[in-house]
Amino acid sequence: MKCFERLVKDNITSTLPDTLDPLQFAYRPNRSTDDAISTTLHTALTHLDKSNTYVRMLFIDYSSVFNTIVPSKLVIKLETLGLDPALCNWVLDFLTGRPQVVRVGNNISTPLILNTGAPQGCILSPLLYSLFTHDCVATHASNSIIKFADDTTVVGLITNNDETAYREEVRALGVWCQENNLTLNVNKTKEMIVDFRKQQREHPPIHIDGTVVERVASFKFLGIHITDKLNWSTHTDSIVKKAQQRLFNLRRLKKFGLSPKALTNFYRCTIESILAGCITAWYGNCSAHNRKALQRVVRSAQRITGGKLPALQDTYTTRCYRKAIKIIKDINHPSHCLFTPLSSRRRGQYRCIKAGTERLKNCFYLKAIRLLNSHH
Repeated sequence: MKCFERLVKDNITSTLPDTLDPLQFAYRPNRSTDDAISTTLHTALTHLDKSNTYVRMLFIDYSSVFNTIVPSKLVIKLETLGLDPALCNWVLDFLTGRPQVVRVGNNISTPLILNTGAPQGCILSPLLYSLFTHDCVATHASNSIIKFADDTTVVGLITNNDETAYREEVRALGVWCQENNLTLNVNKTKEMIVDFRKQQREHPPIHIDGTVVERVASFKFLGIHITDKLNWSTHTDSIVKKAQQRLFNLRRLKKFGLSPKALTNFYRCTIESILAGCITAWYGNCSAHNRKALQRVVRSAQRITGGKLPALQDTYTTRCYRKAIKIIKDINHPSHCLFTPLSSRRRGQYRCIKAGTERLKNCFYLKAIRLLNSHH
């Protein structure tokens, strides 16, 4: 069945229009959590570069999203996206009339027929969920709704303390959820406010269904710890601690007599993967202290493996360049427009984005443009 689901998934993705919500970064080619994080940070930093501005980020948490999808509504949305009616009918049949039982020891309950939700563990379920929520988009130009599967973030760009559009966006999102049978988990939904102004004012809280949304100073966003100061000490401390714990396993393997090549492979898979996770999005704005702490882990691993390991700075530079090339080749990528070629006489050169702060200068897109220009 899973093999057949993969065939259906390929058929669906091949017929989807290019106009599909560009800020849904899951289950699409040349999209990843790096892209979602970099887009969120660039949107915020570009706005914060202006005077009298701040940013409010609302990290949405849904309750049992896969279990609450209404198949009949999903099929209507699939038809509006241009999918074949026969395929839509197959999806409806696939999701409805599913028998389910509960087993406790040797006791089995009577079967219950389910006509709601997409079964978790199925190949098609994540894609169907992202298509079900494709029309959940921002209604105001000063807001963005950035999605990675069911991880949804509302980014409100506030100027001159006018939060009207942002608050209306949050209200509209609540209405959209009610219309689509999705439940916002207000207790797990968090808000973070990034405000670098010298004269800060009190920020009134956001309410959803009459409940105040908790304001936090730090939030784990798609695997990285993002703070309201947009510094990376919390994130680097977390991954250094996790990487050091795995250095213990590396030392144990060396005692067991594994070859340097095997030890290096273990490092690349279990330690470097932690240190370099989404590195293009956050490493550029790391402090010198953070970078030294990260590199110490690499040097410790190097002494254990006995071979030379790539420095994190080199890994960061290489990945930035590769990602930039991929974005330039993908005209449907939401960040493609940031790479503007200069005149034909300066082939291979891209227009630099103006930045007034070091935070914006060191973000991924500006770093990528500098790398591309230096390579030519």
